[in-house]
Amino acid sequence: MESESEIGHGRRGPPVTARDVAQALGISQSSVSRAFTPDASISPAMRSKVVQEADRLGYKPNAIARSLITRRTNIVGIVMANLTNPFYPEVLEQLTMRLQTTGRQTLLFNVPPGKDVDDVMPLLLQYQVDAVVITSATVSSAMARTCAERGTPVVLFNRYVPGAAVAAVACDNVEGGRAAAQHLTRLGHARPAFVAGRTDTTTNLDRERGFVEQLNDLGVALHARDGGDDYTYESGYAAASRLIRRPDPPDAIFFANDILAIGGIDALREAGVRVPDDISIIGFDNIPVAGWAPYSLTTLRQPVHQMVELTAELLERAALGVFPDPAPHFVPAVLIERRSTGPRRPQ
Repeated sequence: MESESEIGHGRRGPPVTARDVAQALGISQSSVSRAFTPDASISPAMRSKVVQEADRLGYKPNAIARSLITRRTNIVGIVMANLTNPFYPEVLEQLTMRLQTTGRQTLLFNVPPGKDVDDVMPLLLQYQVDAVVITSATVSSAMARTCAERGTPVVLFNRYVPGAAVAAVACDNVEGGRAAAQHLTRLGHARPAFVAGRTDTTTNLDRERGFVEQLNDLGVALHARDGGDDYTYESGYAAASRLIRRPDPPDAIFFANDILAIGGIDALREAGVRVPDDISIIGFDNIPVAGWAPYSLTTLRQPVHQMVELTAELLERAALGVFPDPAPHFVPAVLIERRSTGPRRPQ
């Protein structure tokens, strides 16, 4: 009797099976299975021969039926909470393409505003995903334990939870903040300000901590601080508008991400403040718009490719039964210098 994983969907008549393809070619049934399994041990010539014969007979592997046999769906659940930020569509594209190279497919869950990751995780787990990647959000320690008890690996991307037993891959935001401070002080700026994103995220906390600590190490005090509502254009615009109305406005601003910085640049220009002649601006992420000529934003580039590769490696180890190390894995940011920063000029 054929197992369900060996049955394909023929063009007409009874279903064509992997055994039918194997008999037609005079090879083993396992060879047919390997031909349709990414990275399986089979020569390119034999794979091509099997695929051509399967197409002629009308055989198509049934991935759903196979998952019932193997108890693996080859599906990775991806949870995102901020798709409006241009940084995350790029992450989603690279992550899904990388996982597909190993035969995995992805299932996207978007966390609505006002909801937590824990609110959508029970529904996601109903789909029997092999692993979960959570970006732009965090999961509670209780939910992490639930996933571990189910044998479902979880990797946080661009976030981490201090002390939680869940793996994480993130940019080294502390060192990125330090690099921003070094760049601005090297240009001679003495009144630097910081505009925060969401203050309850490790991303913001680490960038600000690195920035302030490096300023202090260099003998420069943080001149002003604003923001803290969210990582949005509107928040950056509002924060920059308030900062330049101060009696002693800053001569440089480090925004917690590029979207905030873009909003800030537009606010400054509308107020007649020249960037970088009157004030230098630096962001974080290196989203595509940062390189556009009207902004030419100096920023810290998150190494998305390296972060995706590391995440994929952790998931591949998990597929072999080795749960990812719960310690955060940090990847260094890279300073991209453009025209939004320049030497301090006499006031």
